[in-house]
Amino acid sequence: MGAVTTPKQDRSRLTRARLLESAVTCLAERGWSGSTVSVVAEHAGVSRGAAQHHFPTREDLFTAAVEYVAEERSAALRRLPRPADTHEAVATLVGLFTGPLFRAALHLWVAASNEPHLGDRVTALEARIGRETHRMAVELLGADESRPGVRETVQGLLDMARGLGLANLLTDDAARRERVVTQWAAILRSQLTDSSQPVDSPQPAD
Repeated sequence: MGAVTTPKQDRSRLTRARLLESAVTCLAERGWSGSTVSVVAEHAGVSRGAAQHHFPTREDLFTAAVEYVAEERSAALRRLPRPADTHEAVATLVGLFTGPLFRAALHLWVAASNEPHLGDRVTALEARIGRETHRMAVELLGADESRPGVRETVQGLLDMARGLGLANLLTDDAARRERVVTQWAAILRSQLTDSSQPVDSPQPAD
């Protein structure tokens, strides 16, 4: 019985997927300036010629990588487990901003600020991811955004999580991050469960 061969079309798809995964990894590890087509091809274990067959230019490669990162981040959102409590929900959301996908996305943001051909694409996809992340945060927290201040509190949580992710790029910030997560969970529990008084509403005069 002969060896099973992979159809040419399937091999082509696998090569493309490996290149995109490697583009993301190289962005996360080396940044924009260190992520050339040659570097990505070597990391993916394919020839430069094969890489250029799929992506003739660096711009083609990283424009596709922008879409790949966006789709992977969307998939990560859809896979989030149902948290047991508010603390776990906050920790889960913060975790979205401390992994390799966030690191790669950050490098794409920096590249987009200097590369006009990436700017519009990155901006549009980030807006979509931002909406999806906010919607998922509301769902995980069981938040009622019809109450004054709740939407802003959820957005503040996501902004804080992004900041913690940035801090984690420079050093292992796990211990401080856990303290911040605990405090934010307490704030959210108080705000999301106290429906007796709208946020920042004036108190009645004596």
